[in-house]
Amino acid sequence: MAKAFDKFINKEVTGAKKKEAFRQEKKKFKKELRQKADEERVQNLEKYRLIVNTPAANKSREVVAKAPEKAAPKKSFTVNARDAQSASDAPKKRTPSRTTDKPAAKYKAGKPVKQTYEQITQKPVSADKDGAEEVMPLNKFIAHAGICGRREAAELVKEGKVQVNGSIIFEPGFKVTGKEKILVKGEQVFVQKNLVYILLNKPKDYITTAKDPEGRKTVLDLLKGATKERIYPVGRLDRNTTGVLLLTNDGEMAQKLTHPSFEIKKIYEVRLDKPVTKKDFDAILSGITLEDGFVSADSLAYADAKDKSVVGIEIHSGRNRIVRRIFEHLGYDVKNLDRVMFANLTKKNVDRGKWRLLNDKEVRLLKFMNKSFVRAAKETK
Repeated sequence: MAKAFDKFINKEVTGAKKKEAFRQEKKKFKKELRQKADEERVQNLEKYRLIVNTPAANKSREVVAKAPEKAAPKKSFTVNARDAQSASDAPKKRTPSRTTDKPAAKYKAGKPVKQTYEQITQKPVSADKDGAEEVMPLNKFIAHAGICGRREAAELVKEGKVQVNGSIIFEPGFKVTGKEKILVKGEQVFVQKNLVYILLNKPKDYITTAKDPEGRKTVLDLLKGATKERIYPVGRLDRNTTGVLLLTNDGEMAQKLTHPSFEIKKIYEVRLDKPVTKKDFDAILSGITLEDGFVSADSLAYADAKDKSVVGIEIHSGRNRIVRRIFEHLGYDVKNLDRVMFANLTKKNVDRGKWRLLNDKEVRLLKFMNKSFVRAAKETK
């Protein structure tokens, strides 16, 4: 009967009780070790005292007692007069003198010797911190000068239309600081510091360039007195195309808004000479092949359910006259083409031929490439 209750009588300790028992056992073991160590220390001390009390030990103890007086100067970098006198009485130990022709150590007293960036990289100092100018590629400098976008600036350089300090430069990546005398088509240019962003509702019969050799009206004629800075249009609109056009002297932003990799959203209202058929409607969405390659619309819709000759088309391609060529390829005559949106900009509250400055929020969205007007990577696949 008793065997049936053995597992309860001799129950094994578990859980917190087991941990506490282990802790107490460990504590007891450490206490025993300390006691044993103390006993050994006392025994060693008694043994040491017996040795020290011998005549030979007394002589060695005197030597040991004098040793710290001689070693004391090594612990300090300053020596008083009394120590110097006692040191002069002792026999002097000759130490080799350091030769001056050896290079100085890079590390002293365990600390690294301070070196400038130019010393480490073995590069000469270009200028002091206050007068140092940012080094940038030549085409970037031209873009920041408000002449054109960076890609257009690169073409100007390759065509030999840019001079730096009297020499024609053909490499767009040529490094400049801005202190050089830089000429573009014979005119000296400077980096723009005051950035300006203007939205124009472009009318017909205006050329989207800064100057026209044929003397035709340009979009800058509509902006006389708007700013003292030298601005230029971002992208192009045909002479007879109307609508949203951005002008700025921010070359960095212009580069992003016109570069194909960003695929900036553009929406046009197209008025045609006849209604768009279902077949052609589907063809534009699925894509057609033009003389310069394949192209398709991101979206297409009828602007008026009763009049199918007016359509709205969203496209990200920046190719020249791309919207007109799509419809002309299918046999339509474009009567009117109006860009109603570029990036996040619309012509709302801006009459035809009028302009306005962008607000801070609009500039911020453009600079950070807001997802609302930049095609996502998944949509491009």
